[in-house]
Amino acid sequence: MEDQWQRAYDFAVEVARKAGEEIRKAGEREIRVMTKSSTVDLVTKTDERVEKIIIGSLTDEFGEGTHCFIGEESVAKGEPCILTDKPTWIIDPVDGTTNFVHGFPFVAVSIAFAVNKQLEFGVVYSCLEDKMYKARKGKGAFCNDQQIQVSDVKDIHKSIIISEHGTDRSPEKVTKTFSTMQKILCIPVHGLRGSGTAATNMCLVATGAVEAFFEIGIHCWDIAAGAVIVQEAGGILLDVDGGPLDLMSRRMVSANNETIAKRIIKEIEIFPVGS
Repeated sequence: MEDQWQRAYDFAVEVARKAGEEIRKAGEREIRVMTKSSTVDLVTKTDERVEKIIIGSLTDEFGEGTHCFIGEESVAKGEPCILTDKPTWIIDPVDGTTNFVHGFPFVAVSIAFAVNKQLEFGVVYSCLEDKMYKARKGKGAFCNDQQIQVSDVKDIHKSIIISEHGTDRSPEKVTKTFSTMQKILCIPVHGLRGSGTAATNMCLVATGAVEAFFEIGIHCWDIAAGAVIVQEAGGILLDVDGGPLDLMSRRMVSANNETIAKRIIKEIEIFPVGS
């Protein structure tokens, strides 16, 4: 029986690498920066150009109108952010734009593919590190073609947890974010980290470098590809309230196992996020 989505998976890896090369080249030139929702929510011409490259390549390969797209920059310009049953690509062209602008060496291309609202595969290319993470549902997770798996740590005191501050700088949300981090750090855990890119954070969970990643305020394009990679590496995904993950809810905990995830969830101060 023909593997229906293998061609799409292989092509997504090619496109992610092509996009990553464009990002690396752009980093050597002058970077023009704009803002989206706030002065800390940045977008560059590179974000927009790379998303056009990705969507254009996928459209050329699979045909106009055959697939749907949810892209970070397209949504920022008014395109709908709705996941339907149709074959859908979920794209973050430059995950870690602020890192990119400052030369901080964690920037990723994130491409996921869903059918019937179920994720089929995910590709995350950490382009400055030249690390290609990828996974297909039911077929394992890989980094540069070497299979990866989550850590076997179950003792929260022996864990490293990763999270981000987000782009919402309202005092109420900043207070809750740092209160959560303080409580987790004081469990105590071995450490609390942040790479500046959700996709990379999830891949760090998948490789066993950290035990969990949580964030409130992320978008589907930040986590869709990483979600497949974490699950295929043996990890789990939950809502911050302990329920099942809703990809469109803008909040998530990914962890190596349920024991670590549930312990972190006890400390998370939940706050509402915008649409």
